[in-house]
Amino acid sequence: MAESQSNAPLRADAAAPASGVIHVRTRLAADFTVISNALAQRRGSAVTVGVAVYISSLPAGAPVSIAALCAHFSEGEILISRALRELEAAGYVRRPRERTPTGQVRTRTYFYDVPGDLRERMKPPRPRKRPEATAVQEPTPAPAPAEPTADADPRAVAVLASLRRVDPRLILSEREAARLAPAVAGWLAAGVGAARITEVLTARLPDHFLTRPAGILAYRLRETPLPAPPTPPVERPVPIPPFQTCDGCERAFRSPTPGPCRDCRHNAHLRTAC
Repeated sequence: MAESQSNAPLRADAAAPASGVIHVRTRLAADFTVISNALAQRRGSAVTVGVAVYISSLPAGAPVSIAALCAHFSEGEILISRALRELEAAGYVRRPRERTPTGQVRTRTYFYDVPGDLRERMKPPRPRKRPEATAVQEPTPAPAPAEPTADADPRAVAVLASLRRVDPRLILSEREAARLAPAVAGWLAAGVGAARITEVLTARLPDHFLTRPAGILAYRLRETPLPAPPTPPVERPVPIPPFQTCDGCERAFRSPTPGPCRDCRHNAHLRTAC
């Protein structure tokens, strides 16, 4: 006897959501990459997330230059370059210039699956040791907190405090301003004006910060080449008129055109007046 078959759909899983995506998970044992949700769910450009995921999946030593990324993706050089700049500003990518033992200068690319400030927040707190029952700890007075900006350059602190006028998100604490002040003071000492420093620190910031603003500013102060100070105007020397020989007394004097000297012109004027 043939088995009866039913055309009714299978009963839906009770744990499945009523709408939205339904994940069909597969446990992977090889050829996979672990990506943090902060990176995979990053708001903004899909190209930026795609470039970050691709770089994260590559083995160490694989080329990740703009030309190599353009050869893999269908996007052009402009979008790939913009994606790398956004990842740099967010702390995922660092591209310092290093000198090899042979003396050549090349750009090294460091990729961080989690930016520095976010890594510090993700560390589990250290377990506190419980004091033994027989131990008696006497309370010690806590030292008075020192002023964090007491030794900082006031001009550098003023530049950092004024950044919020350009971007309200760039609010720094006193401790963060004191930590960034030496780098800003170095730029000021090199002749870079406050307006130029503000322009470098606030240009092309990402739409969303994954770290504290101090982390982004510290990266730009550390990795951005020192801007050249404005070139002072060149003072042209005043031309000196050549020597001329007086037509009357034959005395040498300086004048742009030949003729009588000043004394001879004065005597001629007196004779004409009389």
